[in-house]
Amino acid sequence: MILSGKTILIMGIRNKWSIAWGAAMSAYENGAKVIFTHHPSEKEEKIQELIEQIPGSKSYACDAASDEDIKKCLETIKKEHGKVDGILHSIAHANTEDLRNDFIFTSREGFSHANDISAYSLVAITRIAKEIEFLTQGASIVALTYFGSEKVVEGYNLMGIAKAALETSIKYLAKDIGKDKIRINAISAGPIKTLSAKGIKDFGTILELVEQKAPLHQNVTTKQVGDVASFLFSNLSSAITGEVIHADNGFSTVGV
Repeated sequence: MILSGKTILIMGIRNKWSIAWGAAMSAYENGAKVIFTHHPSEKEEKIQELIEQIPGSKSYACDAASDEDIKKCLETIKKEHGKVDGILHSIAHANTEDLRNDFIFTSREGFSHANDISAYSLVAITRIAKEIEFLTQGASIVALTYFGSEKVVEGYNLMGIAKAALETSIKYLAKDIGKDKIRINAISAGPIKTLSAKGIKDFGTILELVEQKAPLHQNVTTKQVGDVASFLFSNLSSAITGEVIHADNGFSTVGV
C-alpha cells in the first residue's frame, strides 16, 4: 500500500458525496491514518457518523477564514497525532448570488470572500503548518481545483477566478516550501455531482457535455480523484511539485 505508515489530514470534509471523502477513503485503503477538519457550522454528529467508516479517524472544527483558528486546530492535531505527511485542502466558498448572476455583477465583498476562503486559506494553512513544524520532511500538500480556472464555464463565474488564484498560489508556494523538501500540487477534477456543485447553474448540462466530448466519454468519480490524491501524497510522486494535474477523463485536452 503506497501510503502505509503515513498520516493524512483531510481539511474540509462535509459529506460522503464530496471529493474530500473520496480522497479520505483512497488514503485509508492505501494504508494511511486519516484525520479530518470540518467547518464549525457543520453538525458534529453528522461528521462523526461519516468518519466512523474509517477506524481511528477523528475530525476537528476549523474555520479556515481565521489564522488564529487554523493555528489552534493544527497545534491540537500535532499534539494528539504528531506531525502529518500530507494535507488535502478541500475548502472553497462563494456567495450564491455571485455564482447565479453574471460575473460582471460580482460584489466587492463577494469577490474578497471567495478568494479569501477558496485561495488564501491554502496560503495561510501552508504558512502556519510550516511555522509550527506540522509537516514531516517530504510531506505533500494537495489542493482541489477545476477547469473553470482556465476557461469560461457557464455558471462557475467567481469561483473560476478564485481557483485561478489558488493555482497560481500553488506555484509560488512550491518555490517557498520546496526549500524544506515539502511538495504542493493541485488536482483539477472533472465535474462531480457534489453538494457544492448544486450552486452552479445548469450543472447537469456540464456533466452531459463531458460524457459527449471527453476522450473517455464518461464523468470522473470521487474515487478516481481520490486515487490521484493518494498518488500525490505518496513517494511515487516525489519529483512532482507546483503542478496542476487534470483528472477529468481528458476533457481539458479537447478543443471542440
